[in-house]
Amino acid sequence: MLRVTDSISIPEVEIEEHFVRASGPGGQNVNKLSTAVELRFDVAASESLPPPVRDRLRKIAGRRMTKEGVLVIRAERHRTQELNRADARERLIALVRRATMQPKRRIPTRPTKASRERRLESKVRRGEIKRQRSAKPTLD
Repeated sequence: MLRVTDSISIPEVEIEEHFVRASGPGGQNVNKLSTAVELRFDVAASESLPPPVRDRLRKIAGRRMTKEGVLVIRAERHRTQELNRADARERLIALVRRATMQPKRRIPTRPTKASRERRLESKVRRGEIKRQRSAKPTLD
């Protein structure tokens, strides 16, 4: 059981892990051992996530989400399988936690009259500076 929040936990049966060869540094082990972890979590079929969290997770995941609704996290930062496995699980937990937070609704506001006037005044001043630069000097 992977505990995300007090109310949300993901059962181990919903998480699928595959161990694959990692790219990058690894010395002699890089061609022999499968240390990278590819974690797959079927968001679309998951019973452990409430529907609003599931929808937000789809938006947050971006390219990590397949068309079928499977979240794929690949971890290969570390040289050992255990550390990569823990890293992948931590990243899954962080993503789901981000999806649990409901974004604040933006309340549209209008600029004040004073701020509009300040903006227009600064534009007039800037235009005056530019006009002075291009003015031809008079020869007296």
